[in-house]
Parts: sequence; C-alpha cells; structure tokens
Amino acid sequence: MVDLFLNRVLVENNWDQDELNTEREITGILENRILMLFFATAQSAKCQEFLPILNDFFKRLKDPAYIEYPKLLALIYVSLDQSEEQQEVFLKELHKKALFLPFDDPYRKELQSMFGVKDVPAVVVLRPDSSVLSSNAVQDICCLGLDCFYNWQESAELIERSFMLNEEFDNLNMRTATDPVKRLKYKTEDDKRKKRWWKPWVKGKDGNEEEEKEGGVRTWDGKRNEGNNGSWWKR
Repeated sequence: MVDLFLNRVLVENNWDQDELNTEREITGILENRILMLFFATAQSAKCQEFLPILNDFFKRLKDPAYIEYPKLLALIYVSLDQSEEQQEVFLKELHKKALFLPFDDPYRKELQSMFGVKDVPAVVVLRPDSSVLSSNAVQDICCLGLDCFYNWQESAELIERSFMLNEEFDNLNMRTATDPVKRLKYKTEDDKRKKRWWKPWVKGKDGNEEEEKEGGVRTWDGKRNEGNNGSWWKR
C-alpha cells in the first residue's frame, strides 16, 4: 500500500495542511495499516450525507477520546471535485486526521481509474499489501458501523502491536544493559557443552566402538589429525 503513494505528496487535513513528501513520512503514516480511499465530491448530495457517518466511524477508531489505542487505519480523501474551492469546502468538514491529495495532482484520476470508481461516494478499502478488501464499503459502514473494521482486520490478518495487559507484562523477564554480554556468555557455554556431548565414535583396537579421545578427530578418509587442524566437518 505504501508503494501506491511513494513519490507523491500527501497533505494532512489539519490547520497547517502539512505536506508529507518523503519516503520516511509516507511509510511512517501508511505502513501496516488498512487504508480507506474516500472518493467524493462536494457537489454530490449523497457525499454530503455520508460524510458525517464516515467522520464518526473514523473518529471512533482513531480519536483517544473514544478509544484507548488508535487502530491501524488510515483515511485518504481522493477529491473528484471540479475546482480547488469545492475541495476546500469538503475538507473543512472532513476529519482532521485524514489525508488528501493536492487538487493539482493528476494521480487522483489515476486512482479513480485504477479502482474502477464510477459512483460517489465510494470507500475503497485496501490491505497493507495494496490488495482490495472492499471495492466500496459505504453500505457496510452505514449498516455495520465499527464491526466493519474488525472484519477487515481479521481478513487482512493485521497484527496490532498495542500495549500488553498488566498480567502479561508482569510475567516478562526484564532485560538489563548487560544482557548482550550474558547472552554471549551463555551461548559460548552452550557451545562447549555441545562439543563435550557430541563426539564422533571410532573403532578401537579390539574392534568395538569407543568415544574419541582428546587431542584428535577422525576425518572422512579414516585418518586421524592431531591438534586443532581437523577436517572441515570437525565440531
């Protein structure tokens, strides 16, 4: 999904209308999220009627006043307005956490063609990999409300990395600054134990199998190499 908007400018629908135009900014706000592409125009009465419903839907999933942890969801308004003035009128009513494409960006029309949008309002829902979850979720949002998102989340197999519950947190083994050193030490000790436990078995003088003695190993050709200059398969 991020690839859809790389090398593009996305504008935040806040008072300053901050522009996001770097790969880092675009990735940071869109990666691992379900994306709603909202195609609409201020001239459409249906779009005007649907806008408050969409705002409430989005607000209840993103606004801390309604939900403890904002959901992995992004909303981009793709304007099909005839003028920039019409677009600005619509943006004044749209949720302030939404994004939009600049009016002079021809990519708006490309997206409309890409997703086959013919009627407005339309909400195209995309998985994080840019595959389509819903070609138009307007009716689902109106009828199902917040259950829509949880259905999308399950279908997209989206993993939310929100904070753990207290009981889960209490069971964690807390790490310290010395943990990397400890892990290296334990790994070294484990390697030593493995070397002591696993040794090739060889034929003794009496024809019976016996464990290899210290100081040499047996190679694939049956010869014994002394010291540390063993063959490549030496443990």
